[in-house]
Amino acid sequence: VDQIKETVRLGAGLDRNMELSQPAQQRALEALARFAERIRSFAPDRVRAVATNTFRVARNAREFIVAARAVLGFPIEVIAGREEARLIYIGAAQAMPDDDERRLVIDIGGGSTECIIGVNDEPVRRESLQMGCVSITREFFGDGQVRRQSMRAARIHCAELIAAQVRAFRHLGWSYAVGTSGTAKSLSQIALAASGSSRITAETLARIETTLIATGAADRIDIPGLKPDRRPVIAGGLAVMQA
Repeated sequence: VDQIKETVRLGAGLDRNMELSQPAQQRALEALARFAERIRSFAPDRVRAVATNTFRVARNAREFIVAARAVLGFPIEVIAGREEARLIYIGAAQAMPDDDERRLVIDIGGGSTECIIGVNDEPVRRESLQMGCVSITREFFGDGQVRRQSMRAARIHCAELIAAQVRAFRHLGWSYAVGTSGTAKSLSQIALAASGSSRITAETLARIETTLIATGAADRIDIPGLKPDRRPVIAGGLAVMQA
């Protein structure tokens, strides 16, 4: 019926002590205030507001949630990674046909990545991994430079996080894979601009990596299909998707 979206990137506001910075908190509160205007007439049982990975790891999350609830006017629930994965799958299933095929849904967020195998609207296996486009960019490309060795290190790190889940997911198997959220959309748009196909393949990702390394600096990345607001975190998102 309606959709509004604001990119706040709360995960980028986590400092070395894993506390949310004041500027990040302010951006979030301003966004929530705008959302509150749209939903203030809704009945309480028709609203579910959830907080995800950043609030699972931030040391001062509880204090911020109190302020956020006051601004939004509705309760805000901090959900576990597996519940986040379930909601992601249910949302993605609304845009896909009930084909009775087993499918793998991959959602690369800012601080976590959810992987879910399901059939139609029913998730069968779901996991949440501690890696995302913002967190991996901060850890491996924090100086704004995209180098071959840092890309390789980021990929290896992500692969190690995935390794524990590989056997169980392969045992179940899937007929096709679907990417959701900003990173997948950006990589798909880059692929479409480059080859005329929006499919994300290993070969496509390798070509994007070569381009990023040749560019060197995140703020100079100018790839057809890549929106400016995705430039700062595309290297981290790419590393997760490759892994």
